[in-house]
Amino acid sequence: MSDVEKSGFISKVIGDKKRWRAYKTRTGRLPGNYRTAVEAIERCLMHFVPTDGHSAASMFEDLADLFEQAAANGTPIREIVGDDPVEFVEAFVQNYSEGGYITTRARNRLSEAIASAAGEDKGNEGLSR
Repeated sequence: MSDVEKSGFISKVIGDKKRWRAYKTRTGRLPGNYRTAVEAIERCLMHFVPTDGHSAASMFEDLADLFEQAAANGTPIREIVGDDPVEFVEAFVQNYSEGGYITTRARNRLSEAIASAAGEDKGNEGLSR
């Protein structure tokens, strides 16, 4: 892949670099458990890359907005994402992209990370990596 192709792919995934850096700064300021949840959701969202950089940037900015407001209000993580974080991500991404899917590994990783961020000590029983 040439540098031009890489640049186009990266722009498709994260949108404008300036907006991406601003998003990362915002999420980096979140309290630890909220930041952990956002990072897990972010990894999963990378499977649902919108067709243009503007949509991708908007998707991540909206995610930051949601978690900043929740942290400010003291909203528990499970109230944000519900019992099924995969379902939350699939519903969230429908506003920005058509298609895409979450692999079993990504589903399990997301569910484990959200359980950890929510303070639930469930271990790894029955979850494959």
